[in-house]
Amino acid sequence: MQYRFRSIVSLVILLLGSFQATKAQVTKGKVVDAISRQPLESVSVTNANAPAIKTTTDQNGDFILRSGNQLMVSFVGYKAATISVEKQEGNIIALQPDVVSLKDVVLQSNATTKFSTLSKVDLELKPVRNTQELLRLVPGLFIAQHAGGGKAEQIFLRGFDCDHGTDVQVSVDGMPVNMVSHAHGQGYADSHFIIPETINNIDFGAGPYYTQQGNLNTAGYVSFSTYKNISKSIVQVEAGRFNSFRTLAMVDLLKKNKDKQSAYIAADFNYTDGPTISKQNFKRLNLFGKYNLAISENTNLTASLSSFSSKWNASGQVPERAVADGTIDRFGSIDPSEGGNTERHNANVVLTTNFKNGSSWENQAFYSRYKFNLYSNFTFYLNDPVNGDEINQAESRNIFGYTSKFRQKNFFANASLYSAYGAGLRYDASKDSRLSNVVKREFLSDVKRGDIKEVNAFAFVQQQLNAGKWLIDAGIRLDYFHFGYFDKLTVDQLPSQQKAIISPKLNIQYTVNSLLQFFVKAGKGFHSNDTRVVVANNGKEILPAAYGTDFGVILKPAKNLYLSIAAWYLYLDQEFVYVGDAGVIEPSGKSRRQGVDVTARYQFSKNLFANANINFTKPRAIDEAKGTDHIPLAPTLTSVGGIFYKAQKGFNGGISYRYIKDRPANEDNSIVAKGYFLMDASVNYTRTKYEIGLAFENIFNIKWNEAQFATESRLMNEPNPVTELHYTPGTPVFARVKFAVFF
Repeated sequence: MQYRFRSIVSLVILLLGSFQATKAQVTKGKVVDAISRQPLESVSVTNANAPAIKTTTDQNGDFILRSGNQLMVSFVGYKAATISVEKQEGNIIALQPDVVSLKDVVLQSNATTKFSTLSKVDLELKPVRNTQELLRLVPGLFIAQHAGGGKAEQIFLRGFDCDHGTDVQVSVDGMPVNMVSHAHGQGYADSHFIIPETINNIDFGAGPYYTQQGNLNTAGYVSFSTYKNISKSIVQVEAGRFNSFRTLAMVDLLKKNKDKQSAYIAADFNYTDGPTISKQNFKRLNLFGKYNLAISENTNLTASLSSFSSKWNASGQVPERAVADGTIDRFGSIDPSEGGNTERHNANVVLTTNFKNGSSWENQAFYSRYKFNLYSNFTFYLNDPVNGDEINQAESRNIFGYTSKFRQKNFFANASLYSAYGAGLRYDASKDSRLSNVVKREFLSDVKRGDIKEVNAFAFVQQQLNAGKWLIDAGIRLDYFHFGYFDKLTVDQLPSQQKAIISPKLNIQYTVNSLLQFFVKAGKGFHSNDTRVVVANNGKEILPAAYGTDFGVILKPAKNLYLSIAAWYLYLDQEFVYVGDAGVIEPSGKSRRQGVDVTARYQFSKNLFANANINFTKPRAIDEAKGTDHIPLAPTLTSVGGIFYKAQKGFNGGISYRYIKDRPANEDNSIVAKGYFLMDASVNYTRTKYEIGLAFENIFNIKWNEAQFATESRLMNEPNPVTELHYTPGTPVFARVKFAVFF
């Protein structure tokens, strides 16, 4: 079946590529924000004299359209405009910011529907203050923190417990966030180095259907992009319960002639003691700078630098029995010496060249320097009744990456063909990656220690044919991996391993009219296994694949209502299961998931909005007997939503909820991870020069469990181990105030 699918997609790509482009007059240009000069992505551009001829802008704000001097341009949060342009290069269309309106979300046949349009709405309605809130803007994505705020969040998406990123690919400005073969878990995605206020857009896709997304894109991907330019500088101070405070500064360095060059810097500092009895002493510092230069009329350079460091203490997970018998408080701890420190420093350079025929060539190079040091105790005194089971996981890493992409758009007859070709390389070199036994952060013995070298080279071809109401997007991707591990605890070394995988994709979209659109998605994706697992298994189970299909419909039955419904199925060659006694993840068997995703956005009036996302999933292990085939911690029903009031000046605010249903914590569902329903609220008063805000989390002070695991553990002086639910208590009612100055 998979080979037949691969052959069909390959044939479609060859057929699409065989079309001969016809010479046609075209109009090229760029759409930007009139104030900040920030390029705008996914803007609708239509030939005013021939409305059937339309397109959307790319991530650089650029567009190319079959000839048209009169253009109708519209985008969410901006005033629509009809523009007269000349048939020449360098046409820059500046849109004036306006109130957010769902009528500007249009269904078009000329571009695949991207979450980025809706994320623009959500970002405008609900400004975020941390990376946790950024991730929560993605429909169906839930997160849980269980290490005092300093560790990457546990991610849940489409019936997956993705651990910290095993089955969801995360990136920012094209630079990967995930860490392959990480000391704590495969695909570890610590996005805390992102300053939320620098985020301009969030692109998101569920399933393995996207040609330009590679390793770890099985459940989906999340791609953040930062502002190229900012409209104003800001200094902000926040303070809240649990001795929490945050400071932010974002300064525009070059306020003139931003189309030629621009630059800004941003920094934020966070501190909190947290709600636990043992103070977290959580400290995090982020620095970020970005510079853009138009080297010539057709060539643009973007460079960014960032630095992140974090240090914290943690109370760890709480066993239910210890709270029930009064041994500890719900916010107490068995081992208060958990916690750690981490840092990451990034350099990212992108060079983009636009050619006269409308094609573009983008070259990107990035480098990351990363350090990680974590202390945990999942099982207490299970393995060592004297010293306890505290472990240390640590590593230092260098990441080098390069990607080259060539894009072009050709016109023939009454259709257009968008082509993308890419190739790249990622190299991870981890030094002294280790798992050690410790006592109160003092070293006892090594369990694992070694150096990891992992290479991922890739190439892809994507062809997107737009013909009338049809859009056919076909792609194929080749990924090659080389895994090497030098074990410092043994003389005899295992040989390195290598493998390649081909991933075909096919997406078909049919737009009935501006109110109704159908789509079908099919594709193959994969997640690589940890290098240590690959080498130890002599190259077996290196790149387990995922096969998925979506059938969906998008509707706009009214100009102020947006609905998206998708039924989907996904098969995975191999699961990863969390193992509490070792504090690592291990591969297991095959699985399948099927579900329905519903997304809704409604605008009551000019300033009042509502949204809701509902996600149903049935996850099951394939090779297990019925009743013991549950996938631990995989969500079965989640929902988020809210009501928001948004005005350009004066009062703004909203109330939002998030819900996750009870779900199995182990294979036979004898231990249940408890669901919860939480509500948050915020209100801001905004003026041209300042903003005052008040925000509440968990406004009804619900007792809830954030991270939860079925773990076998033993407390001091217990004769026998016990397997039960262990959890991190969720934050009680939490209030914070903020004051911001704009200049």
